[in-house]
Amino acid sequence: MKKNRLIDLRSISVRLGGTQVLRDINLYIRDKEFITLLGPSGCGKTTTLRLIAGFLQPDAGDVLFEGKSINALPPHKRQVSTIFQRYALFPHLNVADNIAFGLRLQKKSKAEIAKTVDEMLSLVNLKGFADRAASSLSGGQQQRVAIARALAVGPRVLLLDEPLGALDLKLRKDMQLELKKIQQRMGITFVYVTHDQEEALSMSDTVVVMDGGEIQQIGTPIDIYNEPINAFVADFIGESNIVDGTMLSDGKVRFSGHEFACLDGGFERNESVDVVVRPEDVDVTAPEAGMLRGKVTTNTFKGVHFEMIVDIGGFLWMIQTTDYHPVGEVIGLATPPDAIHVMKKSQYSGMFGDYSCFTEEYYELSEPENDDP
Repeated sequence: MKKNRLIDLRSISVRLGGTQVLRDINLYIRDKEFITLLGPSGCGKTTTLRLIAGFLQPDAGDVLFEGKSINALPPHKRQVSTIFQRYALFPHLNVADNIAFGLRLQKKSKAEIAKTVDEMLSLVNLKGFADRAASSLSGGQQQRVAIARALAVGPRVLLLDEPLGALDLKLRKDMQLELKKIQQRMGITFVYVTHDQEEALSMSDTVVVMDGGEIQQIGTPIDIYNEPINAFVADFIGESNIVDGTMLSDGKVRFSGHEFACLDGGFERNESVDVVVRPEDVDVTAPEAGMLRGKVTTNTFKGVHFEMIVDIGGFLWMIQTTDYHPVGEVIGLATPPDAIHVMKKSQYSGMFGDYSCFTEEYYELSEPENDDP
């Protein structure tokens, strides 16, 4: 069954305190979709969420729900629920009463409230916690109660603003899986806001990458990772080596002093481009066998792999490999055509991709402090 558009943001612009927060945003969200708004602090993702919730009005443009404008519709009349990073549970109420709060406002019967609360407790794996005080729960348990309370009122859309930010790493990973399962079981739309790339990639059907109040790219997690549209997206989604290149012809690009076969085309002959090569897509070879040659400047053991910084003609690359190569060793590097991604030049060109800052920080941290007077 084809998923239908549920929410449309059309030509949305928002200005707050003299700052342009959103610039001509156009985005549609499908029914039953898990969509994530991803970007750094200040990119406009939370403002976009607040527009959908009704907590904020656009200066220009329309928010549509099933094709009808809801700009003038107050939050409590929209078919959405919102979960914030701070769960805002009522500390004087127990778990059951927290979950039932919205149902009582809807004037549901006692029997219906009891039935829904029981269903929600089961959904979030908190059976037996109904009489617990909300203030006595762990962070992860409080988050589950917040989810249950938001879902109990039967929204068409659940908005989640950095809901896992207060949890420790292991619990956050567990809850990522739990949220996706809940979304699939409930069959409703989730609009999720985060700055965490791993969360976005692991949970989402669709990822919307934002920066500077604008949408940079929309796509599936695989598309966003493998086919970034510009240097910002390539750098923000995982580690990337981003180098200046020249598109010689379709399927042939030159960078770092060498010509490479690639799968990209559609560029002008000899057009200046940005070239992305992911650290995991580089094969380490003997120096004489590599397409490129460089010297290892740092090597950090990451458990699953070694993370090396390699100086190639003054440009520092990150390479991830399972083989150990000591600092100072000269190595060869090779990369297959399908691991090379060519992008148009953009306002982000030249801003990312060289790991000089990485090595500077490394050496600053490794230098012993001088306590001599």
